[in-house]
Amino acid sequence: MLTIDQLTKTYTGGDTALREVTFRVPRGQVVGLIGPSGAGKSTLIRCINRLVEPSSGAIRLGETDLVNLGGRELRQARRRIGMIFQEYALVERLTVMENVLSGRLGYVAFWRSFTRRFPGRDIENAYRLLDRVGLLEHADKRADALSGGQRQRVGIARALAQEPELLLVDEPTASLDPKTSRQIMRLITEICAERQLPAIVNIHDVPLAQQFVDRLVGLRAGQVVFDNAPDRLDEETLTEIYGAEDWTATDQDDEEPDFASQAQGSLRLVGTAI
Repeated sequence: MLTIDQLTKTYTGGDTALREVTFRVPRGQVVGLIGPSGAGKSTLIRCINRLVEPSSGAIRLGETDLVNLGGRELRQARRRIGMIFQEYALVERLTVMENVLSGRLGYVAFWRSFTRRFPGRDIENAYRLLDRVGLLEHADKRADALSGGQRQRVGIARALAQEPELLLVDEPTASLDPKTSRQIMRLITEICAERQLPAIVNIHDVPLAQQFVDRLVGLRAGQVVFDNAPDRLDEETLTEIYGAEDWTATDQDDEEPDFASQAQGSLRLVGTAI
């Protein structure tokens, strides 16, 4: 279980990005993190893996308080946290297999990583992961020869190669088309269920999140203003998270359609394409 308790982040200039954020993520649960730009979503994810230093509060992964770790202990703790990035973060000149195996760099001796001579167990596991994400036949392709959706699948396999206890997912569908976005979100949620992995997904696409995640946490100005099941998200709550808007407007005056209708429309389009 991941436990975040009274987490606060204040930058040197005095700007507070997170204000006493508190919630838990049990094993196997996928939490969608929503909110407007600047709400603190990315800061929260970066505080969890200590790319950003929290100002106060606790972050516990199992029995380990990540906030109090440093040096070797922090490096070892980061091996327990898989990260999936918006822009994939692949080494494009390397093959798909080599990119997946890079998820094992924290576990192997320097000479093995330098010469790319990974243990047989790691290689066998990488093949299994590529098969699970549907890219086994692309193992020897260079990463720069793949589509966006395929690159994100490599990123998922690389994160799983770490054998993590937690997944942090930062805008996994921002650069993808609607059909591929659904496929990627389905893959993430299925894998988390299979492996009983807790996950936090930073996502702007609220309708997509509602379709796939187990729970939504809404941030505004660094504070949690919503923490509930996706079907409990209503117009009043959307306004509290994002600010005043007519969420039910459907006219042609550049107004936003309501999230439920948008999601249903996307489903119809995908069904027609298939």
